[in-house]
Amino acid sequence: MGAGLMLNITKDIQSLTTFRRRSGDFMKQLRKSKRPVVLTVKGKAAVIVQDAESYQRLLDVAARADSREGIRQGLEQARQGQGRDAEEFFAEFEASHGISA
Repeated sequence: MGAGLMLNITKDIQSLTTFRRRSGDFMKQLRKSKRPVVLTVKGKAAVIVQDAESYQRLLDVAARADSREGIRQGLEQARQGQGRDAEEFFAEFEASHGISA
């Protein structure tokens, strides 16, 4: 979330009961603010609700972070001399799966 999308504890933490009673108002708030709402049950955080566009953006950011971490790990392994030559790997893969080139 960007600096303008930080959690506002006076508006973004609500009881599930309040959310049920005023779901239409919350839907408008979610679309307008793009901030998630924390719903509580018996005073404890239970679920996070957010608009679909913001959730998709979150998924996209997470996927990019996973990709970057995978690349970082691969580069680190290569620097440490771990891994194999691609030709060696494919030769072994083809042999173990009965594939003839």
